[in-house]
Amino acid sequence: MKKTFVVAIAAGLASLSACNSSPREQAADRIESNTEAVADNLEDAADNVDNEAAEDRLENKADAVRATGQNQAEDMRTNDPDTNLSNGI
Repeated sequence: MKKTFVVAIAAGLASLSACNSSPREQAADRIESNTEAVADNLEDAADNVDNEAAEDRLENKADAVRATGQNQAEDMRTNDPDTNLSNGI
């Protein structure tokens, strides 16, 4: 419940901050928000697993998803999509 509340607050703040930002910044914010939600879901799933190894794998996957989202969002903010194919556009 606490994580859901935090995600909802983050989404609300992201929507408010999107009012004065560029489309690229908005896209980067959406990338971060979406990957954060996926990572939170993976961590919730890890909390519900009885197997220690499976829990570790899920938590590692959550960390990887979060890091990938942050990297993609930063790439979106800093690189021109017309000249840099590393951001997937």
